[in-house]
Amino acid sequence: MVDFPTTARVVIIGGGVVGVSTLYHLAKEGWTDCVLLEKNELTAGSTWHAAGNCPNFAPNWAVMNMQRYSLEMYRGLADEVDYPMNYHVTGALRLGHTKERAMEFEKVAGQARAMGLQMDMITREEMKDYNPFVETHDLEGILWDPLDGDIDPAQLTQALAKGARDLGANIQRFCPATGVSRDGDEWIVHTEKGDIRCEKVVNAAGYYAARVGEWFKPFGGRDVPLTVMSHQYFLTEEIDEIKQWTQENGRKTPMIRDVDSSYYLRQDKNGLNLGPYEFNCKAHWTTKEDPMPHDFSFQLYPDDLDRLEWYIEDAMERVPLLGTGGVGRNINGPIPYAPDGLPMIGPMPGVQNAFEAHSFTFGIVQGGGAGKVMAEWLIHGETSNDMWAVDPRRYTAHADFDYNLQKSLETYGHEYGMHFPHKEWPAGRDKKLSPNDATVRANGGVMGAYNGWERANWFAKDGDDTSIESTETWDRAGPWEPRIKAEVEAVRDGVGVLDLPGFSRFMLKGEGAAEALRSTITGALPKIGRMNLAYFADTKGRLLTEMSVGRLGEDEFQLITAAPAQWHDFEVLRDRLPDGLELVDITDDYSTLILTGPKSRELLAGLTDGDLSLGWLTIQDATVAGEQARLIRVSFAGELGWEIHAPMSSIKVIYDAVLAAGATPFGMYALNSMRIEKGYRAWKGDLSSDYTVLESGMERFVRLDKPQDFVGKAAIAAEHQQGRKKAFVTMTVEAGEQDAPYMAPVYANGEVVGEVTSAAYGYRCDQAIALGMVRIDAAVAGTQLEIDVFGKRMAAVVQEDQPLWDPENARIRA
Repeated sequence: MVDFPTTARVVIIGGGVVGVSTLYHLAKEGWTDCVLLEKNELTAGSTWHAAGNCPNFAPNWAVMNMQRYSLEMYRGLADEVDYPMNYHVTGALRLGHTKERAMEFEKVAGQARAMGLQMDMITREEMKDYNPFVETHDLEGILWDPLDGDIDPAQLTQALAKGARDLGANIQRFCPATGVSRDGDEWIVHTEKGDIRCEKVVNAAGYYAARVGEWFKPFGGRDVPLTVMSHQYFLTEEIDEIKQWTQENGRKTPMIRDVDSSYYLRQDKNGLNLGPYEFNCKAHWTTKEDPMPHDFSFQLYPDDLDRLEWYIEDAMERVPLLGTGGVGRNINGPIPYAPDGLPMIGPMPGVQNAFEAHSFTFGIVQGGGAGKVMAEWLIHGETSNDMWAVDPRRYTAHADFDYNLQKSLETYGHEYGMHFPHKEWPAGRDKKLSPNDATVRANGGVMGAYNGWERANWFAKDGDDTSIESTETWDRAGPWEPRIKAEVEAVRDGVGVLDLPGFSRFMLKGEGAAEALRSTITGALPKIGRMNLAYFADTKGRLLTEMSVGRLGEDEFQLITAAPAQWHDFEVLRDRLPDGLELVDITDDYSTLILTGPKSRELLAGLTDGDLSLGWLTIQDATVAGEQARLIRVSFAGELGWEIHAPMSSIKVIYDAVLAAGATPFGMYALNSMRIEKGYRAWKGDLSSDYTVLESGMERFVRLDKPQDFVGKAAIAAEHQQGRKKAFVTMTVEAGEQDAPYMAPVYANGEVVGEVTSAAYGYRCDQAIALGMVRIDAAVAGTQLEIDVFGKRMAAVVQEDQPLWDPENARIRA
């Protein structure tokens, strides 16, 4: 075929809105030598039957930022590419039935303001001004988003396609990809029309992404964590009152989302569109009896209206007009769900130069932003904002078929569910268990999942309410609070132990390993027998990740990082280190105990032959309770202590011995409280690529005078010379009933000057605390600020750049 391309820079598999948006954004950046393959016509998958709703609202910061970009782009896209589109910016009313829901609205509205968007809480009377057809009974809170609306998905996709073609990109319709292979550093994408050699491949195959993912398993890939769900919505026939209101007002009625009843309701032409997310939801293509068809283009599932009966009745009570319009058409189509309901955008785990852009449950509103993010990954190898929330590497080996199915059912059925700070969702649990799991639970451990690993969040006593219902609150108070306080006090005054399975750990060795590390981290390496923190920057000097580096020999290192970082950080090392070094992931082979408190040396002395006089940040191999272990003199709790690292086969013996010697078990919530009192940063909360290494306060871990030209060195040097624009600060906060939520806006004199990155109550300091990033002029100790805590402006004061608890670190070094 004369016009069929045989080479390309990038091949995108899948012609839905996300794939086409990726092609468009690549072309806008000058990467026009790119090809998109679609087995049928563009939009043949989930895009064609999508409702096309376009909200800004998202509890997740990264996702809201992506949606904000999309809607800004859509408002000018028709003119930019000269392609007319039906895009209606109607605004939306989000209805809450409970105090907790109203607080969620306040939380997200505050997050939106920090991003430059305006969302406002309004009264019932004001709601009637926006949409007179809505009943106001049993509402506790109403959120108005003026920039919400809806767009025609097919027109949007075709507009993006026209823009991409006009810039020189290539779209091959009716050209199914059939597989991939490798030739050296090149991918070969096989199609029915011929092969295409390319540098990079993108799996944007929508609900077929898992099938496409199978092609990459011989090259290091994994089973794609995706489940196909059945999503229904139905359209009424024309309703006279809707038609008349539209003619009189010259616009459509605003969207309604009754999130506690779990549905949206919006105007469609002169009728209504009702789309529930039903609790009794259904997955498809998950059994041998219900196999995925080879091609489901422009097809739907049979109607299943019985599942919608309750939602229809509830919606008719909320908007009685709904009951006056007959059912015009029902849509029941496939929609892909990742376990957490968020898309997968970024590097394909385990496979170099392969990427993923799929599992979009809200693909229309996210399509524009997703295309931008994907183009940034492909062109620059990094994104302009931290996108960990949607990074495919957030799921590791625990995301098996059962986990994916159970979590997807749970997530779909709670699409509008509130994610309270102490709530642990029950589906897909117990995938990775510590050898101490039974002992931890027998002692009252109330568990949470961390990269699939079960850890105790807190330890309940007899009579404590450990039900899920007890956690459905934004308040700090709950059955956990007195237990957290007691656990902190046990560590402060005596000795505590935390069973901590799941630390991501890698062994690196080989001639030149030390020089290779120096060439990629911003700072220095420790001496043999010691450890330190190492920071990895991106090309813009932003903080990509943090690892603790333990030096066991001249060219032998143990690198430890956060549990969720396992696949992400391994690939950071893999991609930056030269060939010839041995890099091994040993996460599943070892576990850790945190033993900490002023009496920890006394307790450990009776169990080990190690030298407990060795100072802070030292490493030694020793026996503990007769088992071989590694002792690291460090404590994330900010007290005298050690991390005890030992093989999985040994950790139970050591834990039992530590408990028998008198250590008090404590959980993750207590650890979080204590690390915030010390100002210690948490991975992908306080430490993210939204901020530079210098803004994050890590200047002491930067060596600009070393000869190695590490990634980001030039950018960090320029920032060092010009000065930081922001600074990381610890703030004491007026103690209300809630802790400041993640990304709550920080105000100075009524102006947003930053955001909260984490917060907790400090029980040793008896003070509510928030860590955050603020504008440099607001980062001066003593500055009076305010933090938006669920709609209330709470007074906050910037503290000195030192820990609130034990600022001299005398207790750690004891």
